Amino acid sequence: MSKPLGPYTPVVRAGDWIIVSGQLGLRDGALVDGGVAAQTAQAVENLKTQLATMDATLGDVAKTLCFLTDIDTFATFNDAYVAGFGGSRPARSTIGVAALPANAVVEIEAWAFKPL
Repeated sequence: MSKPLGPYTPVVRAGDWIIVSGQLGLRDGALVDGGVAAQTAQAVENLKTQLATMDATLGDVAKTLCFLTDIDTFATFNDAYVAGFGGSRPARSTIGVAALPANAVVEIEAWAFKPL
């Protein structure tokens, strides 16, 4: 699991909710090669890893907030997102932004509902 890029906690529990801070397409501290598709796939894997630390899965995710540095890559992002989440379809917002940390092109935050 990669060390956070800033002064924040990657995953927290708030009652029955598990909140995963925005995950980038980082593996071993570096962005994966392959652009938006590869970074999306890795960001989803990183979400899985963070959720697992709280005994949760992607199936518990109720909401995601996604950021793209190029909204024109939405179709490619969407394909990779669907592949990563499998049959799970949480509510989702996707926003185009000017830039992301580490020169990433994708960031995904997740809110999972997992009663104690």
